[in-house]
Amino acid sequence: MQIRETSIAGLVEIIPRVFQDDRGFFFESYNEELFKKLGLPTNFVQDNQSFSIKGVVRGLHFQNAPFAQGKLVRVISGRVLDVAVDIRPESPTFGKHEVFELRSDTNNMAYVPEGFAHGFVALEDSVFSYKCTNVYNKGAESGLLWNDADLGIDWGVANPIVSEKDIILPTFKTLFEKFV
Repeated sequence: MQIRETSIAGLVEIIPRVFQDDRGFFFESYNEELFKKLGLPTNFVQDNQSFSIKGVVRGLHFQNAPFAQGKLVRVISGRVLDVAVDIRPESPTFGKHEVFELRSDTNNMAYVPEGFAHGFVALEDSVFSYKCTNVYNKGAESGLLWNDADLGIDWGVANPIVSEKDIILPTFKTLFEKFV
């Protein structure tokens, strides 16, 4: 596996070694020993999977402490634009974001640490997988408005399909007004 560091500490892209021949391919999507060696979390307690049709935006979601979650995310089939926003007030990159194109044909992944809002847009019909470091807790769920002008995220889609729940999420400035 290769790790590509981003401009935000702790947020990384993971590119696995893929073994391919005329029968298909094989790769390790998780290896505890290797993740430890790379300084990545190894205690994943919940796996989630979603299917989204092309144009669906999901996010930007996060869990508040003590239920904050780190997420190892990848696309099983399809292609998505994955977005992570640093919401750690003490971080020098607070309010900044990174975008990854996660693809099933490259099998790349991203590790999104605790303290990030996370979302994605399906660039084609996609199955998305999340390995989480903490369990989901409804009372701890929160999020940011996906198209918040202050965040300036280019989602790359003209007419996104967004849930009613995600359309009414607060802006970054509203949620973090005492820090901005």
